[in-house]
Amino acid sequence: MAVKLRLRRMGRKKRPFYRIVAADARSPRDGRFIEEIGYYNPLTDPATIEVKEERALYWLGVGAIPTPTVKSLFRKKGIILRWDLMKRGLPEEKIEEEMKKWEVLQLERARRLEAQKAAEAAQKPEPAPEQPAEAATEAEPAPAPAEAAPAAESSGETAEAENKAKVKAEEAAEQTEEEEKKEE
Repeated sequence: MAVKLRLRRMGRKKRPFYRIVAADARSPRDGRFIEEIGYYNPLTDPATIEVKEERALYWLGVGAIPTPTVKSLFRKKGIILRWDLMKRGLPEEKIEEEMKKWEVLQLERARRLEAQKAAEAAQKPEPAPEQPAEAATEAEPAPAPAEAAPAAESSGETAEAENKAKVKAEEAAEQTEEEEKKEE
């Protein structure tokens, strides 16, 4: 009997929720399964992934094959790394040390992504407020070219803000690279 670690779809229409199960490869996607080992909710931000690590490692140990999606979820949780270290025959202390390093790298990665999102948000110009249709018909005539100068100044201000955000993002990236070098 070939066992696969795969997702079982739950939830209602257009609101997916998945359970991670160990199932016979011949059984249907949402059919019989041997054991539930976790769940995955892609609708939350960030996506929620809960896995019983001991049971996942057990099933990997007895030859269960994870589907590509389940394998990527395990990679995000660090289960694939732990499994690889266990297969190499490393002692438990060394495995724990490697897992701590991995967790630190994941935290740094999350910080870099947050900084990048903040920089992108700072770069986006704010949309101009829209006027109602009635106000547009009663509005004053179009501004003369002499009045266009303040708009140019405001675009210069946004360019300065963009440059500052880029500099901050580059500094944050350099700091994380220096910390990684120190850890090595």
